[in-house]
Amino acid sequence: MSSSSPIGVFDSGIGGLTVVQAIGEALPHERLVYLGDTGRTPYGTKSQDVVRRYSEENAAFLADKGIKLLVVACNTASAVALPGLRAQLDVPVIGVIEPGAEAAVAATANGKVGIVGTESTIRSGAYVQALRRLRPQLEIYTRACPLFVPLAEEGWVDNDVARSTVRLYLASLKTSGIDTLVLGCTHYPLLAATIGEEMGAAVALVDSAKATAAAVAADLAERGLLATEPAGPSSFFVTDAPDRFVRVGARFLGAQVDSAVQIER
Repeated sequence: MSSSSPIGVFDSGIGGLTVVQAIGEALPHERLVYLGDTGRTPYGTKSQDVVRRYSEENAAFLADKGIKLLVVACNTASAVALPGLRAQLDVPVIGVIEPGAEAAVAATANGKVGIVGTESTIRSGAYVQALRRLRPQLEIYTRACPLFVPLAEEGWVDNDVARSTVRLYLASLKTSGIDTLVLGCTHYPLLAATIGEEMGAAVALVDSAKATAAAVAADLAERGLLATEPAGPSSFFVTDAPDRFVRVGARFLGAQVDSAVQIER
């Protein structure tokens, strides 16, 4: 392992590309290897045992690429699989939930925090538990927003359909008095402008992807493994036909996602 070794990132599908984007912006010299388990998505409908097994298989694939750190860019896997992955690997493992919770605690002034996420993430209570560990007295409000994912993947993030959907989902949060809102799904940053417009300037939006990128930067700096020279292009792997991944991935990363390699599962 050296500073030039890549960072591994996996997600159940495409949404983790917002984490790749955030890491790329924070650490432009780093090379990333991304695995989207598109053949077995979504993880939110699977049992915890199955999610752990899938996560361990994904981690093993990326470990074989010589990674210096693993990022679990999937809220469901972050909620249930991190302990097993940390025991399995010889490199640090960072999920998306703890960094997002830490950023929310730092951002809130009135102690009222909202969380939006997929139904499975909200149902798991993972963000609530992470926030309570950091600051038990927080007032926490949650809202599942399942339609945000297809809107993001369709590229409908700034039109009447998106604005109407955001307005309907966030109506109760607008009256709750929160001053901080966690975007608890890796797809949701694509809707950040519309969400921010609806919630108003007084509500800080916490992008878990950016918070995760900051955690990655801090870990690599502490271990002296930040890349010092510009890296080569990132690599993308999927477990289903890559055509849709490349097409939708371009909405997240533009021309950086021009190809992906399908692997067998």
